[in-house]
Amino acid sequence: MTVIPTEPIIPIGQLAEATGCNVPTIRYYEEIGLLPPAQRRASGHRVYDASDAERLVFIRHCREFGFSIEDIRSLLSLSTSRDRECGETRDIARQHLETVRAKLSDLLALEHSLATFVESCSAQGDGQPASLSTILKEASAPWNDAPQPGDGRG
Repeated sequence: MTVIPTEPIIPIGQLAEATGCNVPTIRYYEEIGLLPPAQRRASGHRVYDASDAERLVFIRHCREFGFSIEDIRSLLSLSTSRDRECGETRDIARQHLETVRAKLSDLLALEHSLATFVESCSAQGDGQPASLSTILKEASAPWNDAPQPGDGRG
């Protein structure tokens, strides 16, 4: 569980530890505008407040869900706007869900193809020369001849 510091001034190292982000990532988020520019001590060291920590936890959770930087930028904008509707948030999440489902479908097809390769090689027996391996033959076949994930041949 993330515990957000409540002190008015939080050094970057403490912010990193509290939010589960590393210092270079915090600097990067600041550089690209996901995190507002930090206040600076007289020494030049960055310091943050509790709202920065909350924002950083939000960003980290969005990244864990696989949202792009641009999607996170949009979600951050929505999270601070009273004039925009919840439907905009849903639309961003729905689009991301469709992308995740497409990737999942591709991964399942890939898994099936690899399982078929492994099974066909096992059926040949371990005593065969590697040069006769079904996996090596099919992997080196021209693209239009080789089984492709999701084409029913692999």
